[in-house]
Amino acid sequence: MLTQLPENFTALVTGASGGIGAAITKALLDCPHLGQVIAVSRQSPTITDPRLTWLKLDVSVEVDRLALCEHLNKQPLHLVFNAIGTLHDEARGIQPEKQLGQLNEEALSGLFHTNAITPALLLSALQDSLKGSHPAIFASLSARVGSISDNRLGGWYAYRASKAAHNMLMKTAAIELKRFNKKAVVLCLHPGTTDTALSQPFQARVPEHKLFTPDFVAERLLSVISQRTPQDTGTFWDWEGKPVDW
Repeated sequence: MLTQLPENFTALVTGASGGIGAAITKALLDCPHLGQVIAVSRQSPTITDPRLTWLKLDVSVEVDRLALCEHLNKQPLHLVFNAIGTLHDEARGIQPEKQLGQLNEEALSGLFHTNAITPALLLSALQDSLKGSHPAIFASLSARVGSISDNRLGGWYAYRASKAAHNMLMKTAAIELKRFNKKAVVLCLHPGTTDTALSQPFQARVPEHKLFTPDFVAERLLSVISQRTPQDTGTFWDWEGKPVDW
């Protein structure tokens, strides 16, 4: 796994206390040539390991992104896995819309900020750790419903649009970053329906064999990442290793 990364490689996981983020962190710690994992989240991870460093930060705000950069001090990063994303927020009354009449500004701006703006600003903030001549992979969770060409059912306006915007931002950044590091790879990843808080309210209609555990998803996504080369930068893949249309 991740054989394209060097011995004692450094990984950074954002959203590391969430279902997929925690599973990715755990799976990385099982990688024999890992050097260290920097886990970034607002809540502490349940994992204890001498190779794990936890930073209590919220990368959706600028001051914490600056704090992350200060901690890294331009240290080369070989893998960044962004697991931050949101679909609903009961406290703010945000749910996926079924029709145009349900659109509201708070939901649209909130989901765009979390799902598109934050990953892009994170990638921007980490440029100094990704530029150079070392292998550098930036993998960010997307969703198949963010595919414009695959949209046949409609609905879920804010989530679909924010993930489509995420994909365009990642695609555009991939083009620029390649100029500064020929070994850089920027990937959008669709994890499938995972048994986490994000999908919990919508699991009733999901066939049992299509609802995945976070550990399974982490193993599959790291396998997909392991198969990618610099020629794949700026592309969109699902958990099975199949390309997803934009």
